[in-house]
Amino acid sequence: MRAGPPRTYSTPSSSSSSSVFSARGSQPLRLPTEPSPRRSSGPPARPVLPPRCRRPLSALPLSPSPGGDGGGAANPLAEVAQGLVVEIAISEEWSKGVFVVKQSDEDIHTANERRLKELIGDIAGKLHTGRSRNDQVVTDLKLLLKSSISVISTHLLQLINTLVERAATEIDVIMPGYTHLQKALPIRWSQFLLSHAVALIRDSERLGEVKKRMNVLPLGSGALAGNPLEIDRELLRSELDFACISLNSMDAISERDFVVELLSVATLLMIHLSKLAEDLIIFSTTEFGFVTLSDAYSTGSSLMPQKKNPDSLELIRSKAGRVFGRLAAVLMVLKGLPSTYNKDLQEDKEAVFDVVDTLTAVLQVATGVISTLQINKENMEKALTPELLSTDLALYLVRKGMPFRQAHTASGKAVHLAETKGIAINKLTLEDLKSISPLFASDVSQVFNIVNSVEQYTAVGGTAKSSVTAQIEQLRELLKKQKEQA
Repeated sequence: MRAGPPRTYSTPSSSSSSSVFSARGSQPLRLPTEPSPRRSSGPPARPVLPPRCRRPLSALPLSPSPGGDGGGAANPLAEVAQGLVVEIAISEEWSKGVFVVKQSDEDIHTANERRLKELIGDIAGKLHTGRSRNDQVVTDLKLLLKSSISVISTHLLQLINTLVERAATEIDVIMPGYTHLQKALPIRWSQFLLSHAVALIRDSERLGEVKKRMNVLPLGSGALAGNPLEIDRELLRSELDFACISLNSMDAISERDFVVELLSVATLLMIHLSKLAEDLIIFSTTEFGFVTLSDAYSTGSSLMPQKKNPDSLELIRSKAGRVFGRLAAVLMVLKGLPSTYNKDLQEDKEAVFDVVDTLTAVLQVATGVISTLQINKENMEKALTPELLSTDLALYLVRKGMPFRQAHTASGKAVHLAETKGIAINKLTLEDLKSISPLFASDVSQVFNIVNSVEQYTAVGGTAKSSVTAQIEQLRELLKKQKEQA
């Protein structure tokens, strides 16, 4: 029997989430497909214009190019101003999806220069002065990934917030905790949710660290030797919103550390999401019945009408392997390269574009699953069998002064005695327990209480209510800091 609609803890932020998954009984649930060949080798769909470059023209610091205008122009500043206005207009064409890529365009850089020439004439030829596609492409990639990391971080923080706030709301729900997929100790449901939130917070911090190390401007490094025209790299850094300038031109145009770092963090993030998905898949089985997924994140069987398949979680789990593969592919590309730029580096685009798209979709789906998940408290309580308190029996003896090793042995004897008699451990009589150790007294009955068991774990990080509450508050503070930095 299913309860009514579950409480919603948050809503996925993307308005296009319906394209990412389907409702139960409709078309199969899908995450993003493989990137098209055009995207992997051609211009990205939405080039990123840094915020500082969106300022009014009057606020842009203009200066003539080194060595004069090179074409006898009477007012080089006016030419620069005209070019800037048109370049911003071209950026708008990309943003609106109306930029026309022609067959003759080799890549995004030649496409932009060709379009600029169509609009302002031969003066557009100055655009490439002292530049190389080697430094342009790595600059573009960094601009794109800085923006992408901000988007991914926003979705990740929303997922973490959903876990934390759900933990706060359902803090009194107790369930079995497992090791080796065997019942171990009673814990709070909130402790389970927060275990995943803490792992994801670390991923959020790592994303911020990658973005920080990525924020180094390579533009002005040329093909490999630098720029011979004394361009103002500090001005470029400021206008493109980078934190600092690359130290060595040869390294700047060839390093893809930032790609590997991002894919590595993405891989670890997907490991954590896969673990969360696997836990919930297990808990949603009929055998456990601890949680029920919303129909929006499940599908039915084409043959068996009683089935409710956790397709959303299974796809999250499977996408982890896809991201791992992208990281491995890039590492294999880099491992045999000589210094400076080589065309092999083009392969990083397909990998990183795909991982960004995958993470963006997966995080939104995960947030939707968690926010609409229904917990079955009754089933959790039924699974809280007395055997879960065997460790508490040992702790009782420890508090009576018995060394833990001896107490553990005594508790094991009690478990064996109960099994021999065919009864639950809490049904053993005081005489039965005294036959194992004279330290057992009438107050041993207090051991066989689930709430008492959970509440004894008051140390920092434990599953007692006071400890879980402290975890929630600390995570809220961490979320606040992370949101400010995203």
